[in-house]
Amino acid sequence: MREVFIVSDSIVSPLGLTAAANFNQLKQGMTGIRLHQDDLLSPQPVYASLLENTVELAVAENGLHPYTKFEKLLIASIQGALADQPVDTTHTRTVLIISSTKGNISLIESGQFKESLEKRVALPVSAGLIADYFGFTTQPVVVSHACISGLVALITGMRLLQSGKFDTAVVAGADVITKFILSGFRSFQAISDEPCRPFDVRRSGITLGEGAASVILSVKKPAGDHFIKITGGGISNDANHISGPSRTGEELYQSVKSAMKEAHTGIDDIDFISAHGTATLYNDEMEAKAIHLAGMQEIPVNSLKGFYGHTLGAAGLIETVAAIHSLKENIVLPTPGFREPGTSLPLNVTRSLQNGEYKGCLKTASGFGGCNAAIVLQKAY
Repeated sequence: MREVFIVSDSIVSPLGLTAAANFNQLKQGMTGIRLHQDDLLSPQPVYASLLENTVELAVAENGLHPYTKFEKLLIASIQGALADQPVDTTHTRTVLIISSTKGNISLIESGQFKESLEKRVALPVSAGLIADYFGFTTQPVVVSHACISGLVALITGMRLLQSGKFDTAVVAGADVITKFILSGFRSFQAISDEPCRPFDVRRSGITLGEGAASVILSVKKPAGDHFIKITGGGISNDANHISGPSRTGEELYQSVKSAMKEAHTGIDDIDFISAHGTATLYNDEMEAKAIHLAGMQEIPVNSLKGFYGHTLGAAGLIETVAAIHSLKENIVLPTPGFREPGTSLPLNVTRSLQNGEYKGCLKTASGFGGCNAAIVLQKAY
């Protein structure tokens, strides 16, 4: 089986426009979550992690098809990854994979339903525009699979490289927060009235966030003393409920077990877990049960939702990039908002920055419809 290496990455978020800038902010405990008063978003103040209008994205405009905020985020993120690792995007063995849950759905908020608007909202249209911007010659792949989209996109890229069809995959994900999206989560009474508190006894719901991230996968070993590989992935669906996760955690555990089996890893090879950790009552409870089923309850676990909010289709990628840099710098990040354990089965949730010798990370995600995903990241020399 071909090895798949992570050769470059980037993050565009309220914490910074590069992965390095983001990780420096994370190490200092900075959060992008603020109280926002914006009538276009919500009649009431809402906590969220939003990219302000002052954030300038260096994107050359297209006069024929002006880029949306969503597309500009993707472009800026991909540009950042390509700046660190140039890739021949025109090569037939290079593939672009786009991850998002909502894409340009905000365009329908105008209420003017036209055929041209219907087409513009479609994710394949955005993917085509992004591919054209960078000169990709292969057909882009779109992944829209609720909140596991980012991890599914990474697993898809890994599989395509392992199959021998491609040698390089540029995997990018983004989502923006709009009135439509916020109102949808509010209809489930899932929005917290304070910054989210993953795994905490006082958790009351999610905090939304927006951003983008990109990861470049390659079968060519990168230069340097050590590097990170993606060595396994697993996906499952619990078929429990359209919006409520499994009550047992067995299906997320199946994803974890599949990912670790493919990676040829055991519990002792995982030094920390980057959890989904949305801070909803049911998600965090389900994840705790899944981690116990895997026998990994003593392993340090964190959630980055208190830094970024829930960035939907970008979450899996943003949090994976943070995990990559954690492995490289031998750091485990804390879980903002966590004070007192709030799951029926206890976890080793990180409260502060931890230093050590870390070689392996398990990243998990879950989403609406009962979908679950997990990947294994490993440091190699």
